[in-house]
Amino acid sequence: MVGTYVVLILIVAIVLPHSSTLLFAGAPYVLGALLLLFLVRYLSTTYAMNDVYLRAWRILGGRQVRLSEVRKIEYTSMRDLGPTGGIFGSWGWRGRMWTPRIGRVDAIYTDASKGILVTVGDVPMYITPHDLPEFARELSRRVRSYTGRLPTDVGDPLGSSDDSAE
Repeated sequence: MVGTYVVLILIVAIVLPHSSTLLFAGAPYVLGALLLLFLVRYLSTTYAMNDVYLRAWRILGGRQVRLSEVRKIEYTSMRDLGPTGGIFGSWGWRGRMWTPRIGRVDAIYTDASKGILVTVGDVPMYITPHDLPEFARELSRRVRSYTGRLPTDVGDPLGSSDDSAE
């Protein structure tokens, strides 16, 4: 994904300033700055947990959820959820998207092909921590301390699981 942003920024910086078809001479610089902002947002995506909250964060957006409100932890991908993944799906400021499978979802991710869908509150959250199985196990352990076993929990060694993150 970083390579895609870099290529787009280079195209905007090298090709567009020399185009005679532009209506606004500053357009390449505005577009380049916007792409650079999206690259910084992408690179700033982080996930953290403490004893009370799961936090997904990036510059100018993010979400924090109570672990006591988590109802499901499952492996999935943005591609499985609907046609919103990839570079275009990650551009929303808040990360709020709509998918045909589950409706609204907060998608704060760096990888559309594999992640964790955390069902919490009215709007689930799709995240992509670096080590999916380890993150899912730790999230599950912390959630179980509040709610007990969940019906769908890929991080629970004794609960229902899905090995699709391998």
